[in-house]
Amino acid sequence: MSSATQIIEDIKKGKLYPVYFLCGEEPYYIDIISDYIEKNVLSEDEKAFNLQIFYGKDSNPLTIIETARRFPMMASCQVVIVKEAQEINKTDPLTDYIKQPSPTTILVLNYKYKKLDKRTRFYQAISKTQTCLYFESKKLYDNQIPDWIITYASRKNLSMDYNSALLITEHIGNELSNIVNELDKLAITLPEGTKRITPEHIEKYIGFSKDYNNIELQKAIINRDVLKANRIVFYFCKNSKDHPIQLTVSYLYFFFSKLLAYLSVKKLPRTKIAEILKTKEFFLKDYEKAAQSFTYYKIIEIISLLRETDARSKGIGNITATSCDLLKELVFKILH
Repeated sequence: MSSATQIIEDIKKGKLYPVYFLCGEEPYYIDIISDYIEKNVLSEDEKAFNLQIFYGKDSNPLTIIETARRFPMMASCQVVIVKEAQEINKTDPLTDYIKQPSPTTILVLNYKYKKLDKRTRFYQAISKTQTCLYFESKKLYDNQIPDWIITYASRKNLSMDYNSALLITEHIGNELSNIVNELDKLAITLPEGTKRITPEHIEKYIGFSKDYNNIELQKAIINRDVLKANRIVFYFCKNSKDHPIQLTVSYLYFFFSKLLAYLSVKKLPRTKIAEILKTKEFFLKDYEKAAQSFTYYKIIEIISLLRETDARSKGIGNITATSCDLLKELVFKILH
């Protein structure tokens, strides 16, 4: 299956398909392809009569097909884009169209946030025709996001180290569209001539503390630095809107679950360990240090504590304790 970059390169060369079916859990690449077709296939004059945009929830599939069957006006082709196509209830008309699409129409179906059920007639029609390009936009794993950020920044002629990319990941999350928006804004606001993004830039321009975050809390816990851990917890309590307890619990659960797995493979070569844990060799030092700080039984206890805290933060078995109370209790029990 072609990548989003390859599909766009083919479009630039004039290689177009009558139907583009763009689906998957990661909306970023779907939008990239769809937006490129919308903006570049037709000239500005041609768009007035030959660009039609529908929204799945508000559109009748018969109307979409009727529009796609029309001839273009004063242009070699027309473009019909259906956004949120996953909201269309009846796909039979689209199935029939895909089997015999109009050669003068480019129909783009944006089927976001999920894959198409391969058991349906709709998928069978898409997969068997040579006139439809099927593209699945897969969600990146969390451990892939920092490298993706570094690569995207390099396209803007900017560099950063892995820790800086990790800071951005923790603050913004794994939604690529949100990450791109923040990086684009950062590229504009950086001082003229700046070529390297530092944690100080991230703190100043994205609004994320380089000293008080889940990464630093995890480091403090690994090093059993009670004072630093408590300072971070106090900061989180004062800024609970930006540091929800569920995110902190999830972050620590991810680490301690991998730490448990590390104990069973720690005698293997480092490259193999990194592959099994789906992390970089650079971060194995954290697991090595933590394995010295916490026994097997303590790690099991911590994982149980994290599950309990997550449930209590959502109101299960908890009536009076605030998020701040729960976080303080959690970190205390982890470190003692």
